[in-house]
Amino acid sequence: MGAYVIRRILQIIPVVIGTTFLIYLMVWGLQSDPFVGRCGERACPEAYVQMMRAKYNLDDPLLISYAKYFLNLITGDFGTTFSGIDVTDQIKNRFPTTFRLTIIAIVFEAVIGIAAGVWAGLRRGKFIDSLVLVSTLVVISIPVFVIGRVLQLYLGMQWQIFPATASPEGKWSELILPGFVLGSASIAYVARLVRNSIAENMRSDYVRAATAKGLTQTRVVGVHVLRNSMLPVVTFLGTDFGALLGGAIVTEGIFNVSGLGGMVFGALNGREGQTVTSVVALFVLVYLLVNLAVDVLYAWLDPRIRYE
Repeated sequence: MGAYVIRRILQIIPVVIGTTFLIYLMVWGLQSDPFVGRCGERACPEAYVQMMRAKYNLDDPLLISYAKYFLNLITGDFGTTFSGIDVTDQIKNRFPTTFRLTIIAIVFEAVIGIAAGVWAGLRRGKFIDSLVLVSTLVVISIPVFVIGRVLQLYLGMQWQIFPATASPEGKWSELILPGFVLGSASIAYVARLVRNSIAENMRSDYVRAATAKGLTQTRVVGVHVLRNSMLPVVTFLGTDFGALLGGAIVTEGIFNVSGLGGMVFGALNGREGQTVTSVVALFVLVYLLVNLAVDVLYAWLDPRIRYE
């Protein structure tokens, strides 16, 4: 297992280099002038443009300017914005909030999605199964911003069960409702995935053998069926973690969450290339590490999997 983890970590290095280079290329290399519109309707003064190009190494060839950026990146220096604000400090202040929001969304996905999927899978073709299928289809069909606004209006403002907006600190209690909204669509997908996996495994030979041995349905489902059904779910949750981390822009905007989503949105509107490249590079790294953890978790869920 140790050799496998080391090998995977070594494989992550070229992936990080390749993805960050593509991001850097799209933000800096494909624009004829990254400072267009920075000074309003008027063109920026030539002295300002020359100073900024030197600051961001844009006068160097693309590969050299990227190499300088990447060397700063691996040392934890994410650079500064056009207005001189340290991007590293911004990420340090905002990343914990987005991370907490993503964790809450993943917990909702795992708890509600798996419970609903198991319930429907064990009663396939019955009323509960139809109810889960219909309700998940409705949730998938409704855009996230609609779900967010409706829940904010009723649960936050009228009934005051949860805070309607989050404070700049982004406390756990303030992120429960945004986390549920963020993971709402994924909850439906997890429920359907578990439902299909449970229903398929219940017809397997090992289930009939375990039942013939006199094992109770609770033990058959809890020990054998559920464990084998979790492999596709773990895969989905692992890949969805990165998607939720980078896709929280709408949810953070609705609930006024001071996270990375709002930071990226503001950077895109303000053409802050340094901020965009740095945050997206961070998302890529977190996504790769989470997928490594998922692969390691496979060996625990399925003893037949061995990493040699």
